[in-house]
Amino acid sequence: QVQLVESGGGLVQAGGSLRLSCAASGRTFSKNAMAWFRQAPGKERDFVAAIGWSGGNTVYADSVKGRFTISRDAAKNALYLQMNSLKPEDTAVYYCAVRAAAYTNNNDYTTFNSYWGRGTQVTVSS
Repeated sequence: QVQLVESGGGLVQAGGSLRLSCAASGRTFSKNAMAWFRQAPGKERDFVAAIGWSGGNTVYADSVKGRFTISRDAAKNALYLQMNSLKPEDTAVYYCAVRAAAYTNNNDYTTFNSYWGRGTQVTVSS
């Protein structure tokens, strides 16, 4: 059974940093694209960042460009999100997602079969 477990969330002051991790189990995702999404209270889930199946092809939402960095460790079956210069508007539950199909960098995680974690809360105080 595939499981994605996010960790690293918490409460931080504006301008601070957090590093989120996503640990995958039940299947190896070394050749699968992975991504981070977030959902703020009362809002829809939004795309944050994605990384291609080979570790390249990183894509970021405009709102986080230059502040967040997505990375992966294929050997550990893990995904990371380094978040710097955090702002109150970054407050949300952050979810990791993995495309079920290997060798594709299509970032439509909603239309195509994907696995999702349960999320980790990030709260940025002003």
